[in-house]
Amino acid sequence: MDSYQLLFVIVFGINLLPAFGPPTWSIIVLYGLGTQLPTVGIILTGALAAALGRFALAHAFRMLGRRVPARIRSNLAAAREALERNKRGGLVALGLFALSPLPSAQLFEAAGLAHVRLAGFTAAFFAGRLVSYTIYAVTAKGIQKTSLGEQFLQSFTSPASIALQLLMIAALVALARVDWQKRLGGNRVEEPR
Repeated sequence: MDSYQLLFVIVFGINLLPAFGPPTWSIIVLYGLGTQLPTVGIILTGALAAALGRFALAHAFRMLGRRVPARIRSNLAAAREALERNKRGGLVALGLFALSPLPSAQLFEAAGLAHVRLAGFTAAFFAGRLVSYTIYAVTAKGIQKTSLGEQFLQSFTSPASIALQLLMIAALVALARVDWQKRLGGNRVEEPR
């Protein structure tokens, strides 16, 4: 397996994790510092693998959604309808979110449960990751002065990292429990199949 394939498999696998996966930027930085691969190749491979991993995660949650109670499915359908009415704003927000270092797993899990159209959603995520991974890869030289192993371990075990993951999971649960039809003033929405 060559270096690009290994990078793809690692990043894709990490982005399949519903929570507590290491941040993909750390893999991008590690590859930037530890291999002779061109930075552009690392960025493109990492962004593509991340987007496809999140796309697959959303589809897995879409299938899991069949086991969610009907009331929650109806609420999520109303949230999807509101998002689809304002596509531009939703894609801009997703693009900005993708630029941030915040975990995106729960966002894609919610999109899968709500049956959001994933092509544009994933494309905006890919574009945002191209920008953020470029920033991380290009500034990797500054990280050489710190212990990358400690940084990597800290991303897993720091109280702030664990709290953020738990907060994102709680937000996903809360999102599913909101009565979106009532809040958005919409009519009953037919549940996706």
